[in-house]
Amino acid sequence: FKKIIEFFFLLLVSLCRPAGVQWHDLDSSNRENAIEDEEEEEEDDEEEDDLEVKEENGVLVLNDANFDNFVADKDTVLLEFYAPWCGHCKQFAPEYEKIANVLKDNDPPIPVAKIDATSASMLASRFDVSGYPTIKILKKGQAVDYEGSRTQEEIVAKVREVSQPDWTPPPEVTLVLTKENFDEVVNDADIILVEFYAPWCGHCKKLAPEYEKAAKELNKRSPPIPLAKVDATAETDLAKRFDVSGYPTLKIFRKGRPFDYNGPREKYGIVDYMIEQSGPPSKEILTLKQVQEFLKDGDDVIIIGVFKGESDPAYQQYQDAANNLREDYKFHHAFSTEIAKFLKVSQGQLVVMQPEKFQSKYEPRSHVMDVQGSTQDSAIKDFVLKYALPLVGHRKASNEAKRYTRRPLVVVYYSVDFSFDYRAATQFWRSKVLEVAKDFPEYTFAIADEEDYAGEVKDLGLSESGEDVNAAILDESGKKFAMEPEEFDSDTLREFVTAFKKGKLKPVIKSQPVPKNNKGLVKVVVGKTFDSIVMDPKKDVLIEFYAPWCGHCKQLEPVYSSLAKKYKGQKGLVIAKMDATANDVPSDRYKVEGFPTIYFAPSGDKKNPVKFEGGDRDLEHLSKFIEEHATKLSRTKEEL
Repeated sequence: FKKIIEFFFLLLVSLCRPAGVQWHDLDSSNRENAIEDEEEEEEDDEEEDDLEVKEENGVLVLNDANFDNFVADKDTVLLEFYAPWCGHCKQFAPEYEKIANVLKDNDPPIPVAKIDATSASMLASRFDVSGYPTIKILKKGQAVDYEGSRTQEEIVAKVREVSQPDWTPPPEVTLVLTKENFDEVVNDADIILVEFYAPWCGHCKKLAPEYEKAAKELNKRSPPIPLAKVDATAETDLAKRFDVSGYPTLKIFRKGRPFDYNGPREKYGIVDYMIEQSGPPSKEILTLKQVQEFLKDGDDVIIIGVFKGESDPAYQQYQDAANNLREDYKFHHAFSTEIAKFLKVSQGQLVVMQPEKFQSKYEPRSHVMDVQGSTQDSAIKDFVLKYALPLVGHRKASNEAKRYTRRPLVVVYYSVDFSFDYRAATQFWRSKVLEVAKDFPEYTFAIADEEDYAGEVKDLGLSESGEDVNAAILDESGKKFAMEPEEFDSDTLREFVTAFKKGKLKPVIKSQPVPKNNKGLVKVVVGKTFDSIVMDPKKDVLIEFYAPWCGHCKQLEPVYSSLAKKYKGQKGLVIAKMDATANDVPSDRYKVEGFPTIYFAPSGDKKNPVKFEGGDRDLEHLSKFIEEHATKLSRTKEEL
């Protein structure tokens, strides 16, 4: 086949050669030049194909290659970003073609184009396309989001509006705050969300369009909920005043009082979160039956403030405290004397109590606090937090992050089920735990369903224990201690907790097998060798914590290998790595909250490792990091 192609190529050249010149008269270099010229012509043809703007049923087809060239001289262009597999896009296609035909007859005509966002990835990224179809109107190169319905009438009307010579983008709904207007705006607002950002911050740029869309949506409410932003790099005094240390930082202000924003960062999430936050932090209980239902069927702490009325100063203080904790706890209030009598409290008092299934003979049925107009909301907050957990509660995936962070935590695993048929068995084992918990008030005790925590039980080495009930202790440093499998009762649990208190237990460390050959330039660390390698007091150690599936970690791998090669002659320095998904990190000083995480553990000071952050993870910056913190580094450099 190749020879046939060559034959036809030679034939073509011979037909095109100058008169009297034979193919064999061309020397080898000229023949090669002729072939190269032919290949360049083919490449030029391919480039021209990429730049060509094709049309399908009246709709222009744009891509990464031809987009900028096409839109460069256009005043207005309608764009649709679609995915070939998207059902909504397929349904919209006939309507979009009608729109193209209508706008083609406009005076002047307005081009209508579509872009396959799955193949034109650069354009999809550039225009922040995250769903399909996404419709945008390009006005003099600037994208205008279309947020109306996907009908011919609405889209055509909007495009014609934008195409007018005197059209200008509407001003941002998001308020811009500076030190001159900050207090006036924020102090006057019942509720306002403020973003502290940096112009160069990638996360801020990603948030910006979502934040503005949310601002538009919330501005339509009655009353509106304002959103604002502060350039923290320009307004340094405001950033310092509100402890802004990273970007973006979002805070909710209520009449000038700041509260942390812990909600989503996309349009609908922000909208829903702020609507919820704008409501009262405490809900009124109108009937005694509601309180009785909380007690009978409740699954969490019950917090009720009883007051004379909404004008009661004590009620206002209670509301302020509830605002501080509203994300973590449900607050209620009542003005009913009947409810006050049932709860055995007076008006102007706060009661914190547990539902019936968590009450025990070892703890009061309720805890009561007097609340007055002068009571600090911080005192109310401290009171709620102090009594929010029962002596032995139920640790679950839904509440562990907000309820069971205090350590040491004693967890007892078994088949926990509070439904009617299994409640007696669940409470039987819980009563055994209560007998021990009452004598160790400095520890948090909880029961947990063994199936819900199957992974944790496995990491503790208890999944094959053969016992119906198992126990473990999780301490402040992140270490885990497992109780030796044996028949469970209050005595065995007491012995286990006592041994922990006396420091007689050895932690369980999740670990991969110790490498048989660990002679590579990058030393492999596992849970069992962390202390011997990383915590070796005689050596400086650079340790990378990675995840096998992490793209950033894979990207770092060749750089990290080059780094190890660069310092291979330094006997006092170890370059190491550890799969943090398969191994426990036995020291709480080395916190791993993302991948890759890199620490430098200096010799003689292993309890104060230095985290690598802020710089690019390249050879230059990592080398500089080592040079700055190394204590054992020989300063004689090898000539490369």
